[in-house]
Amino acid sequence: MRKPGALPGATALDQARSAGRFTPVHDVWWAAAVKAHGERDGTRALIEVLLLGRHLPHEHLVTGLAAALKTGALTAHAVALETRKAAEEDSHAQEEPVPPMAGRSRVTSLASRRLAHLPPDKRSLLSVAHYDQLLRLRQPNRPTL
Repeated sequence: MRKPGALPGATALDQARSAGRFTPVHDVWWAAAVKAHGERDGTRALIEVLLLGRHLPHEHLVTGLAAALKTGALTAHAVALETRKAAEEDSHAQEEPVPPMAGRSRVTSLASRRLAHLPPDKRSLLSVAHYDQLLRLRQPNRPTL
């Protein structure tokens, strides 16, 4: 994170590539992030994505990178969201089959995603009958000053 310019020639990067942990999807996303944000900030975004691998499974991270790349979301936050969605879909795949989303983007609004997981509102609708009394008390031909 402190020296993003050192990443392209790093031994650890070569080792990760040879072990298959740094995939072509990583390279394509990194190149797009560098093009969009510049060398330093694009590489820092990639480092943030790589740090996600400490807490999220590698296969989900690659899926999240591919989904974010497909939609042009070149931030670590977008990759984290897509990675978590992939992990969630994977856990739900064992429970029930989910039909494919043909022709639609996998990136969704965070607000609509949060609203979808809220419990149903069981409160009764409010009544405005009390306000109708105020309308009856109003004097229609009152002179203005």
